[in-house]
Amino acid sequence: MNSRKTRLILAVAVAAALFGYRALAPDKQAAGDHASASTPVAPVKPVMLGKIPFTPCSLSSPMSKDSLEAQCARFEVPEDRSRPDGRKIALNIAWLQPTSNGESSPDPVFFLAGGPGQSAVDTFPAMDPVFKEVRKRRSVILVDQRGTGHSNLLSCKATQGADDDADTSPEAMQAQAAACAAELSKKADLRFYTTTDAVADLDAVRQAIGAQQVNLVGVSYGTRVAQQYAMRHPQATRSIVLDSPVPNKLGLGNIFARNLDDALSLQFGLCTKDPACKDKLGDPRAELDVLLTTLRANPAQVQYRDATSGEMKQGTLRAETVAGLVRMYAYMPLAAGLLPKLIHEANAGHYENLMALARMMTGDLEDAMAMGMQLSVVCSEDADSMVTRAEDAGTVLGNAMPSGMAAMCKAWPKGRVPADFNQPLATPVPALVLAGEFDPVTPPRYGKDIVKSLPNGRLFVLQGQGHSVLGAGCMPKLFAQFVEKADAKALDGACLDKLGYAVPFVSFNGAEP
Repeated sequence: MNSRKTRLILAVAVAAALFGYRALAPDKQAAGDHASASTPVAPVKPVMLGKIPFTPCSLSSPMSKDSLEAQCARFEVPEDRSRPDGRKIALNIAWLQPTSNGESSPDPVFFLAGGPGQSAVDTFPAMDPVFKEVRKRRSVILVDQRGTGHSNLLSCKATQGADDDADTSPEAMQAQAAACAAELSKKADLRFYTTTDAVADLDAVRQAIGAQQVNLVGVSYGTRVAQQYAMRHPQATRSIVLDSPVPNKLGLGNIFARNLDDALSLQFGLCTKDPACKDKLGDPRAELDVLLTTLRANPAQVQYRDATSGEMKQGTLRAETVAGLVRMYAYMPLAAGLLPKLIHEANAGHYENLMALARMMTGDLEDAMAMGMQLSVVCSEDADSMVTRAEDAGTVLGNAMPSGMAAMCKAWPKGRVPADFNQPLATPVPALVLAGEFDPVTPPRYGKDIVKSLPNGRLFVLQGQGHSVLGAGCMPKLFAQFVEKADAKALDGACLDKLGYAVPFVSFNGAEP
């Protein structure tokens, strides 16, 4: 788990977390049956966990070459709990049994995926190595949050063609969201796919499997779910792990531009402080500003080799395309080490590598995210914070995200949010809080804010790391120790000091020797 390759895979697995917006259209394929990442095997007698019958299945993921043997089940819950006899949602659940033959612990781990919009069942296989020690004595329960994966998937397909010529004005985005909402409303009441609804589902699953307490492990948006669950069901919560957390009190509508610029300052600083990098590539931020200015004035027509098919293609490279790629790479400092070189090459007229990477990234993210479910969550919970700010005008992202989000939310049905939804989590439940020093979306100050009201909580800030850090360095070992003892303050985090910083590439062969 300490290898760079493994950490990169884990980072990519959650890189879409917290709003990766594009223009939307209803995904006709998703409106029907969704191809399953869990493959049933020959019928056998179900294995009961509490009141839920499970049957063997295999879990697979594009981020993991190996499949996981598991037990899978469907568990029905009311879509609208005020109408228990109304439409039902069949939640998709996977149960990973303890791997050791010894005595197992009665309190399972619930893994809560990011997004909002990611499937826990589909995401977990890439994360499984991090849970190796935890799984020896504990079951891991994966519940596809309603609207994701195979729990009545709410997916909207992006309308952009290969050259990004689709209209992305706020008016067009509002119209596209309205069309998607109309299509999805044929099979769902979009008001009932919020975090609060998901928390009620999780507790229904907990009760059905007969667990008195659970350990919650949330990543990115999953930390919102974990905090809301611990707030509503403190007696049922044994411990919580918050990886790259979002404070309850924070509205997410306009946090992205400033947080990205702050992270880029730190990440690009690795190049400006390195004599070889600065000499060959200059100041990466200044170079990025030049590139964005150039592309805003004159988008570039680019011939590039498709990273998936190997075919030569033609496309239009726009400033917003580059800004989106920079944002996604900033989640992963190991990959972000390429950015100074890519940007420098583009300013010399060589756009093909940026274009190929942008195409590959956006395709992967679209497949990983249930955008309809995401809109149901953020339009209900974060709409008030979707405002533009003058101070963000000069940032890499500018105000495009909050203005686009606000436009789409005008057309999206909104659910009810509890009056205390934005109250800080204040609980004696043991909490392990993790943040990456270079995180471009949930910076360390968010973790610091959260632990202020957690008397049994402890924050670790991992140097040189980005978003989603549970798999970095010795963190899996500390994570296992925490789940076993439920005591964050007893952990010896000295081993995390060995984490290093990604060295920026000065050529496509890597850093200077």
